[in-house]
Formats: sequence, C-alpha cells, structure tokens
Amino acid sequence: MMVEGKKMGVLELKNITKKYDNKTVVDKFSAELKSNELITIVGPSGCGKTTTLRMIAGFINPSFGEIKMGKKELVNIEEKRFIEPEKREIGMVFQSYAVWPHMNVFKNVSYPLKIRKVQKKEMLSRTRKALELVHLDKYEKNYVHELSGGQQQRVALARALVMEPQLLLLDEPLSNLDTALRETMRSEIKDIQQKLNVTVINVTHDQIEAMTMSDKVIVMNEGRIEQIGSPEEIYTTPVNAFVASFIGAANLLECELIKQTEKYLNLKVLGQEIKVPNKKVNQEKGIFCVRPHHISIDNNSSLKVKIIRTLYQGDRIEYHTEVQNNELRILTDAKEKYKVGEIVGINFDEGIWLDK
Repeated sequence: MMVEGKKMGVLELKNITKKYDNKTVVDKFSAELKSNELITIVGPSGCGKTTTLRMIAGFINPSFGEIKMGKKELVNIEEKRFIEPEKREIGMVFQSYAVWPHMNVFKNVSYPLKIRKVQKKEMLSRTRKALELVHLDKYEKNYVHELSGGQQQRVALARALVMEPQLLLLDEPLSNLDTALRETMRSEIKDIQQKLNVTVINVTHDQIEAMTMSDKVIVMNEGRIEQIGSPEEIYTTPVNAFVASFIGAANLLECELIKQTEKYLNLKVLGQEIKVPNKKVNQEKGIFCVRPHHISIDNNSSLKVKIIRTLYQGDRIEYHTEVQNNELRILTDAKEKYKVGEIVGINFDEGIWLDK
C-alpha cells in the first residue's frame, strides 16, 4: 500500500475568473474545499468546469482571482504570483488518459519519478505499489495498446498517484468507458481516495457519477456556481430550477402561494391545494418541484392525467403524462401497468417550492 496522501489543508478559490477576449468562461468561482474529500464539479458541456480544473492544476492562468492550498499560495493575479504546475504537488488524470503507446505499463507509471530523478530503488517500490493499488501489478510489462479502456484508465490513475500528490484532479476520467466499466471505476476511485486519504476533485457532466462518488458536489452553469452541497442536499433541496432539473429528473410546475404557516407552505398547483415544507418566500408565484417517484397514481384523486408514453425499466415504469398543457413524468412500481391513452388520477406525495 502506498503511504497516505500528504494532508492538503483547505483549498481556497477566491473569485477565480477566466475570460477569453470578451467571453467569460468562468465567473467569480469561490469555494473552500476540505482536505481528504472527494469533490465533484458537475454541469453541462461548456459550463466552465474543465477550465476551472486546469486553473487549479496551473495549466491555465486565471484572468482574476486567488488559489491557495493550505498555507501555499498557488495563484494571486493581483500580486502577480504563480506557482508552476510541476511545483504544486497536484496529480491529474485527463479525459484522454494521455498514456504513451511506446512504453509498457511500468514505464508509463514510473515516468514522472524518472524525470524527477527519484532513486531507482524508491522508483521501483513506488511504481509497484501504485500498480497494486489499481490492480495492474500483473500487467507491468504489457504495452497500453494491449489493455482495455478500463485498464488504460487505471494506468493514468496510477501514474498520477505515484507522485503521492496532495491533490488529485480527474477530468472526466470515465467518459470513454462503457456503462459497466464506469460503475466499476466509480467504486474503485472512491476506494482509492479513502485508502490514501487524498483530496480528489472530479469533473463530469454525469449526474450519477457526481451523486454516487462525492462527499461534496459543485453544480456549475454558464461559468457560475449554482449550488455547493452534499449529494443529498443538492438532490433534496435544490436552490433553483436548473439544479433541480440537472441533478435527477424533476417536474417543474407553476404554483401560487395561498398561505404560509410555521411549518408549511400551502400552494395551489394545477388547481389543487398542496402542502410543502416551509421556507422563506417573498413572492406570491413560484415553481413547484416534484420528483417523478413522488407522484403516485390514485384513481380516486380528482386530479386526472392522460398517459402519452410508457418507458419500461425492469422493476419500474416511467409514465409520461399530460395535464393542463403540462407534461409530467411519473415513476411507479412495474406492477402498476397502464396503457397509452388511459386517464388516471394522481397525488403529489412530496415536493418543494422554488423561487422563479
């Protein structure tokens, strides 16, 4: 087993901004990331998440802002401070893996130690421990073209870990893998992170990857942070409609505030009165957010919907329904079978208010 990652301390990013000509790609990104956590930055393509990662790594210089790792100031644009990437004690795994086809697995992984002129005995020991960690110790003499995509991904991971970095950056490392391999590698990366106690920042557009791997999730959109929180916080209490619809499926319906009590908001949604947990509301109209599995089919209900599409998912069925010019997605047990064109009653079992 490799030694535990060196304790990073808090990673502070203050107003990190990147502009290209008149286009702002990352806008005032500020966050404090604790040591030994797995943090995922998630968002749609072009939202600025990879640019943010590359600014942390030192491959791109911010247009404005500061980055500190523990007591070490990596970047301070105002004071013209910039530490070179190779001096930051940061490892990075790229989307393309960037492994060298003319080298075998051992040489790929040991290369960062070789160029830093680490003694041969230590290089041998650290490389073999890194290969054991990613389950490639039996493949050290193989060339990368002889390996599967998942194994190539492990080579890239081992090469980043062999330097025993304080911080490991992953740029969509699982996007080139098939579904089964992605699931395996999600678990393995989390296991490695916990074994080594290293801080990991992962970038992805895959919400499942973000939710299943992370201690903390940062949701980005159009260069800005929309929300930071645990996977549960992001899912159960999204701050706006974008987060609600990007992290998990969500039905978003116009609603009206009828009454506000100490514990509940009474809302009017599709002509029905519904109670949701209380929150600070300063407007009469908002958005009612309800997840598909929080809608139940109840033919005694006065609220009727028409089934327009069915999606069989094994143990579940997703129904797309139409009601008052709105489309609602409903997720039910596969035993509840209805046909396209049927009219059924529904109840909203849970939901939350979102400001417009």
